[in-house]
Amino acid sequence: MIAVKFCGMRRACDIEYANECRPDYVGFILSDGFKRSVDFGTFYELDTYLDKNIKKAGVFVNEPMENILHCAYNETLDVIQLHGDEDEEYIKNLRKIFSGEIWKAARAKSPEDIERFGHYGADRLLIDSYSENAYGGTGKRVNTEIVKSAKIEKPFFIAGGITAENIAEIIKDTKPYGVDVSSGIETDGVKDLQKMKNIIRILREENLR
Repeated sequence: MIAVKFCGMRRACDIEYANECRPDYVGFILSDGFKRSVDFGTFYELDTYLDKNIKKAGVFVNEPMENILHCAYNETLDVIQLHGDEDEEYIKNLRKIFSGEIWKAARAKSPEDIERFGHYGADRLLIDSYSENAYGGTGKRVNTEIVKSAKIEKPFFIAGGITAENIAEIIKDTKPYGVDVSSGIETDGVKDLQKMKNIIRILREENLR
């Protein structure tokens, strides 16, 4: 069964939508400076509304370790997703303070890049589309040919430009553990309940969920 993560939760209604659609994970951008970022206060408030059967991923981009400490120590998050230039040593140090899963994003510029990140010691990879100017969330479709060419030795999520129109094709091409969708469940920059429902419906119709 394909796992589903809806990322970029920012509003109380986003959480209501997630509770209705029941993805496996929701993601919160907890580093500043990105269009879907939320501060920790907002995250903690939204967490109170979230169905406890849905797991929470905190997305961090080149974040100083001390800024993750309070989330890690009190086990507020099920997953820490590293979406920047974090290296193997960073992941090793993070494991000392966090007992949940650690995911490392790999922007799919080449098969070799994906393979390199696969050796960093994360529990899972998240393979996203490559952009020179952004760490993710661009809506640019992932290059599935690069993903298929890489030797990937651990479970991975696929992300990058996934929509209801292409999700089944991308899954069949890349055979991921899960999918991570953000811009593909938005209209005019905000989460859209119907688009969320469409993603879940298509996965069920295709016997992928």
